Amino acid sequence: MENPSIENIENEIVEEFSFFDNWEDKYEYIIDFGKGLKPMDAAFKTDGNKVAGCVSQVWLHTEIKDGRIYFDADSDAIITKGLVGLLVKVLSNQKPEDVANAKLEFLDKIGMKEHLSPTRSNGLVNMIKFMKRSAERYVNGIA
Repeated sequence: MENPSIENIENEIVEEFSFFDNWEDKYEYIIDFGKGLKPMDAAFKTDGNKVAGCVSQVWLHTEIKDGRIYFDADSDAIITKGLVGLLVKVLSNQKPEDVANAKLEFLDKIGMKEHLSPTRSNGLVNMIKFMKRSAERYVNGIA
């Protein structure tokens, strides 16, 4: 079976978010994405895997297997861990060029940007940049 595309996963998340009437429930759902992350190997919690510009500590480990990019992630803050878990769900197990070119419009569609504090919103942007840069390195043969 073909892996779902980034757009298909985004559409699924937008649909799931539409079931919630308030942001308290949506935050709980985001937190569940963090709880769904597999534990990150302590060896990957390095400065090189740390996302700069986040108030919380966030680590992203990138790996390529069979032409697909995979992300492992962790954070010391539950909502931030949920946000990075959400990104991992969308971007992991995709072709690096698809990750590098992903628009990630679902974040606007679910109202994420206007419901995050400026520091969390900035952290989310930095997580996305980190993941896209990792993918671009593989596309360009640098990694």
